[in-house]
Amino acid sequence: MALNTDGATRMTQTAVTPELPPRMALTVGPVLYHWTRDALMQFYAEIADSTADAVVIGEAVCARRRELRLEDWLSLGRELATAGKEVVLAAQALIETEADLRLLERQGAQLEFAVEAGDASTLQLLAGRVPLVLGHHLNIYSRQALKEHADLGVRHWVAPVELALDAMARINPPQDRVCRPDGAPLSTEAWAFGRMPLALSARCFTARHHRVPKDDCGFRCLADEDGLLLSSTEDKPFLVLNGTQTQSATVHSLLGDATALRAAGVSRLRLSPCAHGFAQVLADFEAVMNAGESDAGRGSRWIAAGVPGPLSNGYARRLPGMNWSNT
Repeated sequence: MALNTDGATRMTQTAVTPELPPRMALTVGPVLYHWTRDALMQFYAEIADSTADAVVIGEAVCARRRELRLEDWLSLGRELATAGKEVVLAAQALIETEADLRLLERQGAQLEFAVEAGDASTLQLLAGRVPLVLGHHLNIYSRQALKEHADLGVRHWVAPVELALDAMARINPPQDRVCRPDGAPLSTEAWAFGRMPLALSARCFTARHHRVPKDDCGFRCLADEDGLLLSSTEDKPFLVLNGTQTQSATVHSLLGDATALRAAGVSRLRLSPCAHGFAQVLADFEAVMNAGESDAGRGSRWIAAGVPGPLSNGYARRLPGMNWSNT
């Protein structure tokens, strides 16, 4: 209460700041493309100063890409951890050779960081030896499957990119989480930005495109900082070739789905790096998901910053993956 100059009382109004929902953790996924060492180090220097909560580091696509060795990744991980980031090592999603298995063994021998499993062989080899994250390539499409994997003592799971939000809600609902053996609830991470990884093959499609052998490719994919675009016969963007990996041509974005993501029990978002404009993407996800700002107009800002397009969100809505819907 306060007095007017004439002695009358008046009510003073106190501004009330709306309470924000719990923080949505932002995870920077592994760089899926073949970048130079200098480009990688510059990228992670920027990530260290960003609002990202977690970073997944390491080569997840092609065993021949070795701009950074495991010792380099571990050193980089320590720097990111010092900057306050949760660090996870990415295992290769396709284990083909004895050399791949030896690298996996070395990842399991280090005791500093969790390892994100790209396939079942990683789970079999490393379960009980090092903390694990269930990667999006694992075939987890039911609550029972998630329970079986949770028994391995994993930290959290990354839902497959093609899984709809309502399916994630049924598998690991916010009111009835799947728990690890120690009783801790398992959190859900959704693929929220980036070209979607659709398939992996022992054959290198980039090498085949350039008509060179896979084992003597000359690292042609270094020229494709965001992959090699493949168009349909109607000259429409269709797929992206990234060495042994095939990706969507569209860039999956759930920037406008904060409410639906939280309703589905998602508490972590996977943002997959691109060569240009990623700092803007990360800043926009922070603003929309954790500061309550509007997502309006941010997609066009991404395109202007060099983020590849077009955008899509079909899988999240049980539509064809390349579709875009505002509803």
